[in-house]
Amino acid sequence: MKGILRIAYKLLVNDRGKFAALLVGITFAVFLIVMMTSMFSGILHRSSATVLNIGARLWVMDPAVNTAANSIPMPDYVLDAVRSTRGVRYAVPLYSGGAMVKLVDGTFQSVTVMGLDDSSLYGRPQLIEGKIEDLYAENAFVVVKDSEFGKLKNPQLGTEFEINDHRGVVVGIARVTSSGLFGVPTLYTTYKRAISYIPSTRFTTSYILVEPLNDQVIPYIQQQIRALGYQALTDRQFIEKIGDFYKYQTGVGINVMLMTMISFIVGLSISGQTFYTFILENLDKFGALKAIGAKGRELVGMILFQVGFTCLIGYGLGVGLASVMIALAKLRLPSYAAKITYGNLSFAFVMVLIIAAVSSYIGVRKVLRIEPFDIFRG
Repeated sequence: MKGILRIAYKLLVNDRGKFAALLVGITFAVFLIVMMTSMFSGILHRSSATVLNIGARLWVMDPAVNTAANSIPMPDYVLDAVRSTRGVRYAVPLYSGGAMVKLVDGTFQSVTVMGLDDSSLYGRPQLIEGKIEDLYAENAFVVVKDSEFGKLKNPQLGTEFEINDHRGVVVGIARVTSSGLFGVPTLYTTYKRAISYIPSTRFTTSYILVEPLNDQVIPYIQQQIRALGYQALTDRQFIEKIGDFYKYQTGVGINVMLMTMISFIVGLSISGQTFYTFILENLDKFGALKAIGAKGRELVGMILFQVGFTCLIGYGLGVGLASVMIALAKLRLPSYAAKITYGNLSFAFVMVLIIAAVSSYIGVRKVLRIEPFDIFRG
């Protein structure tokens, strides 16, 4: 069998034009599939940026909330009820809202303002400049240094701005786990300052962040909050809910799926057609092997080896090319949202296996039907 596979390898690589065409088709398909799915994974990751950056174990919210960016304010009694629930170590309010700030040069920029609990500052970001205690100073705000930081004219400690006719001062610059999705800078301040500076409805609590005593009490806490008419989700459950919203209730999921299927069809058509041409051009060689005693399973093994070898190389080249392109894009475009995950790579590998299976089927049918008599007669 080793000799048969060596012959299959030489048949494959000797025709460099056909071999290159096969590699290009599969590489291009894998490249597009990985790029599309990675872009979608990046969008989903950034859509959950608030959940990832705050880091709370349990999030209490209105059941109608679909994304962290679109909160529905809750009355104050909900916070008191949550704090009195058995199994809750502590619970704090979180304000999340949009505002317009006036920069020092007179331009306006929309921002997202996160109001942290005044007593604990639970969910505060990691500071790279300044001290978190300075957030208690008058008019104090912390600016997140992410891909949208430049839209605030790269502020420094002590930079002033206006927010709804109120003076604001940058007392800290922070880093977070994930940048936001919608291209809006993020400011952190205290809860009381946020609700006093920014116009809002009579209810101001966007979310309630809960720290349970242990994991065993989480189902009970969720049940009690459900009885109040609200919803308590773990951070993973909230991220899944946000992901489901973008997958099934917006056009993002269906558009990415269509582009991925188009990439798969292009790769399948190119590789299938090229491999079929390769089989036709080498049909006399397969017939000669069959005439000198090669069995059908050995010929099938040759074809499977040729297709598998080509698909694996094409898969590696496609993933490598996509990784390089994403890395370069992130260096040049900080707001570019793409993230390669094991799920993306596994999905692309399955698509390659399907391409290999279809291409192998085309070749196997043709080779098994040949008769040595017909080859030598021609």
